[in-house]
Amino acid sequence: MKRMTTTAIALMMTAGMAMADGHATPMVMAGDQDVSNGVVSAESVMAGANGWLVVHRTDAEMKPGPVVGYAPLRAGENTDVAAILQEEVKSGEMLMLMVHAEEGGMKTGVFEYTLGAKEDGPIRMDDKLVMQVIKAN
Repeated sequence: MKRMTTTAIALMMTAGMAMADGHATPMVMAGDQDVSNGVVSAESVMAGANGWLVVHRTDAEMKPGPVVGYAPLRAGENTDVAAILQEEVKSGEMLMLMVHAEEGGMKTGVFEYTLGAKEDGPIRMDDKLVMQVIKAN
C-alpha cells in the first residue's frame, strides 16, 4: 500500500508539473452567470503559454464578435479568472470566453488584439478555437 501511495503522489506531482509547464491541453471551463457587477469569470482556464482570456460577444451563429473584456493568463492552469467588462452586457446575451496568445504584438503584457488581427490572436487546437460560450443571467 505504501508503494502504491508513493507512486500515486509521484504521478500527481508529475501531472502538476506538466500543467505548470503548459503541457496540458488548453481549455476554458465556465458557466452561465450574472454579469451585472461588470465582471465575467471562468472557473478554470488551461493555457499552453502566457496569454489572455478574451471575452467576445457572440450569438446563435457562434462566431466571435467584438471584444468586451480580457484578463491575463499564465502558462498552465488558471483558476477563477475574472475579466472586467468594458461594455454593458445585458441578461440573455451570449459571451464567448476564448484563449488568446501573447505573441505577434509590439509589447509583451499589453493586449493588442482587434477583431481579425494576428497580434495576440486566438489559439486553436485541432483547428478549433479554444473557447466556451456562456449566457449572461
